[in-house]
Formats: sequence, C-alpha cells, structure tokens
Amino acid sequence: MALLTRMGFARVIGDSLAPVVDLVYPPRCPLCGDAIDAQSGLCSTCWAMLDIPGEPACAACQRPLSGFAVDENAMCAPCMATMPRHDGIAAGTIYGPASRKLVLAFKHGRRIALAPMLARLIAARLPVLEGAWLVAPVPLHRWRLWSRGYNQAALLAKELARTTGQELAVDLLRRTKRTPSLGGLGRKARARALSGAIALSSSGRARVAGARILLVDDVLTSGATSEACVRALKKAGAQKVVIACFARVIDDA
Repeated sequence: MALLTRMGFARVIGDSLAPVVDLVYPPRCPLCGDAIDAQSGLCSTCWAMLDIPGEPACAACQRPLSGFAVDENAMCAPCMATMPRHDGIAAGTIYGPASRKLVLAFKHGRRIALAPMLARLIAARLPVLEGAWLVAPVPLHRWRLWSRGYNQAALLAKELARTTGQELAVDLLRRTKRTPSLGGLGRKARARALSGAIALSSSGRARVAGARILLVDDVLTSGATSEACVRALKKAGAQKVVIACFARVIDDA
C-alpha cells in the first residue's frame, strides 16, 4: 500500500512538472526530431514506419506467417522442427530500420526515457496474464552492467510490471560468466558460448517452482540467450515462461 502511495505521489509530481519540462525541453520525436505533442511518443510518420506483428502467426512462437488460409493451429518451420521450450513470444515490433534506431538510442545512447513507450508497445502484444506472474529481465553480466550503467531489459521489465500489475523480479536470473557477442555465430557456437552462462540467483531459486514468468528483453535476435534463460527457469520448475521483447528479428525460415 505504501509503495502504491509513493508511486501515485510520484505520478502526481511528474504530471504537475510536465508543462515545465515541455517548456525547457520541447517534445521531439526520438526518431526524426520533429515536434510532437508529448514527451512519450513518436510523430505520426515515424509511428507508421514501425512494423507491428499481426495475424496469421505461428501458434507456438507467434512468428508472422504468410498466406491467407492459415489454420489457427499452424506452426512455423522452426517450431515444427524443434518445439520451443517457451510458451510464446510477445514482440512489440518486427526489427527494422525504425525499431533498430529506437533500440540503439535506448540501449547504447542512454535514452532511458524511451522505456515507457517501448514497454507500452510490448504490453499491447501480451496475452492475457491470468493469475500471478513474475516479470523478470534477461540478466546482464556484472561487468557489462557496470560499463553500461543499466540493464535495458530491467527498465522494460519495470515498466511492464507496473502496466500489468504483476510482480517485478529483477534479480530472478543472473549471468555467471561474460559471453562474447553472438552476432555471426552459428547455432552450435551460440549454444557453446551460453553454456552455463545463465543461472537462477540465490534468492530466485525459491520463487520459480510452479511460477508463471514473463521474460523480458529489448531485442530477440537468434533466441539463444532467451532460450538459455527459459531452460534455466523450466529446469527449476517454472510452470510457464512467455518471452516479451520490443523488437523481434525475423529470419527467412
């Protein structure tokens, strides 16, 4: 109750200061720089540039499928080849020029104020979260966290927990070792790089058994990192794990 009171007070203070902030820093579209009405959005032209996932989609992973007569239980080729461990993927956008620019600004440009907008796009694609869920970010290794200053996935998880009313579990998972960039690596090389890299935290072990977990990241590329997280969570007894990301890279499968 006290936490809700503090959050409500902070929201009132933020709303009261919004006109002053807008006067000092006029709202600009973070993509093109054009003037906009509020600090937390894009201009209409840039909104139209975002590629939002739609139907039809894979019943297992929500990958967009081509064709007009796709059965509602149809699955994409990767899921038919190997059934995923996760219980679905909710992506706010398909990775493209516009979402890439937002991700780079958020992740490497220290534009952390983009977190609420990016999280709203993710929240719009979430399935109904019945019952209690834990909202957990994909972890960063402590050295990466130290050099960057923040975990972008944790910022998104915080916003999604607030939006959905679910419990934030920011320290549920941890990275036990530094991993190289996975870009350009094949499936087996990615698996080797991530072997043993993700584990439950000491405080998280007692919370996972039987839990439903929303696993949050900014970008889902190959899925190797999220797969390692899902594996650790399911091994510890998680009932369900849904992956939530802002941008999803779609290959030609």
